[in-house]
Amino acid sequence: MPPRPAWSRPIGGSPSAAGCSAPSSVGWVLAPDVPVLDVGTSSGTNLIMLTDLGFTCVTGLDASPEAVRWCAERGLPPVALGDVSAMPFASGSMQLVTATDVLEHVPDDRRALREIARVLEPGGHVLISVPAFPSLWGLQDNVSHHLRRYRRGPLLSKVEAAGLDVVQEFYFNWIPFAPIWCARQLLRVARPNVNSENDINASWLNRLLSLIFGLDVAIAPVLRPPFGVSFLVLARKPA
Repeated sequence: MPPRPAWSRPIGGSPSAAGCSAPSSVGWVLAPDVPVLDVGTSSGTNLIMLTDLGFTCVTGLDASPEAVRWCAERGLPPVALGDVSAMPFASGSMQLVTATDVLEHVPDDRRALREIARVLEPGGHVLISVPAFPSLWGLQDNVSHHLRRYRRGPLLSKVEAAGLDVVQEFYFNWIPFAPIWCARQLLRVARPNVNSENDINASWLNRLLSLIFGLDVAIAPVLRPPFGVSFLVLARKPA
């Protein structure tokens, strides 16, 4: 039996998970053998997710030689060394690009979006997720070397300026928005002596947040809340 088409079953636990209901809700299903590119691969979470979904032609891209080596040692799909703003791939060579929690790290995000549009074949799609709302800026943004957090309107304008058509967009991680906002304002005032927000985390809290995340991403594409800790865009290159 051939692998199930991509997006035919739900997943959870990563920023990419919020997008899995987006393609199916607009009637979009990809064959398992289409070329797929994950940019900003890091430790390979998205590569594992994509292969688990049934994709058989997956490639990663990362600017870190350590990330390339790490993924190779784990036996994951091949990862090329390169910059999302100048990718070493032919124009029109990818049917799907995933860029989850990537654009906020890139100095010139407009150029990165144009590069994504370039490597997509006509009719191809890109799935983007980014941290949302500048008012949520906190310690973890500094630790993660973020350059910005996004609002819906400006990001969609950049996506469209790159020559892509927005198919679906929504905020997610909206259920914990208020507590995270309050906690980050408190941390800003209290300035605790910690290196990361993970230092003040707990295993029971992680389990609770995982349950909330699963509910959150199931509801967000339908409810389309006006706020969220993260924002997702599914866009298409015109045929």
